[in-house]
Amino acid sequence: MKNKIAFQGAKGAYSDLACHAVYPDYESLPCMAFEDVFTAVHDGAAGLAMIPIENSVAGRVADVHHLLPRGGLHIIGEHFQPIKHHLLAVPGAKLSDIKEAHSHVQALAQCRHFLRENNITPVVTSDTAASAADVAKHGDKSIAGIASELAGKVYGLQSLAIDIADLKNNTTRFVVLSKEAKRPPPEESCVTTMIFRVRSVPAALYKALGGFATNGVNITKLESYLVDGHFAKAQFRLDVEGHPEQTPFRLALEELAFFAQEVRILGVYPAHRSRLEG
Repeated sequence: MKNKIAFQGAKGAYSDLACHAVYPDYESLPCMAFEDVFTAVHDGAAGLAMIPIENSVAGRVADVHHLLPRGGLHIIGEHFQPIKHHLLAVPGAKLSDIKEAHSHVQALAQCRHFLRENNITPVVTSDTAASAADVAKHGDKSIAGIASELAGKVYGLQSLAIDIADLKNNTTRFVVLSKEAKRPPPEESCVTTMIFRVRSVPAALYKALGGFATNGVNITKLESYLVDGHFAKAQFRLDVEGHPEQTPFRLALEELAFFAQEVRILGVYPAHRSRLEG
């Protein structure tokens, strides 16, 4: 359905928060796994998907870098969501009561210092909001969840500590996915995301990316990951400021294509205001 946007997690998850922030008129559709989010869009259960791609504290979100290239969807937007973690517990619990904190592995990684200082054992669960739901369900005063303020409201929990991440500028970057590509005009401030592989020859990556430097095109993100189970095979994901129809970018792409293999654009989309302001 075109007025629905799918996300991974339970109601109250940060992905749910991002959905409402960007598309307040859409109904958010919770999905169990990231693969289910892609399936929901392919099958028409949702018109869009909201996927977290990286966090300013914990780095990239596991598995998403593999799903994006093979998921068959197009990136049409990005969103930078401030993350303020709350330690959520059942009514009547105190901070001194808490022995375990349940949450998604990313959230736990982002709150390491707080958990150590309070002698709280981290326990990994499927996602932040689901941990809040479980805390509410079991009613154990010694167990808390790390999740959003929204999750606390959804599941009737109290916040024992607010904004407990190690770094206070904790932000998650999300991308919006669609079945069909939707490119803005070249004159707008854009970001282009692509993937490619390089031939196994000396200086191949240096040569492949040289065209971006000589043509003055700014690369904002470059990461590699292994593919096909081989240490010698790497695929690269590249985020670039600009539009492929702009002349400098087009010339850089021509040079990339000459030295690289399987160059594929995953999306051309408007740059979020956080990039323009930062």
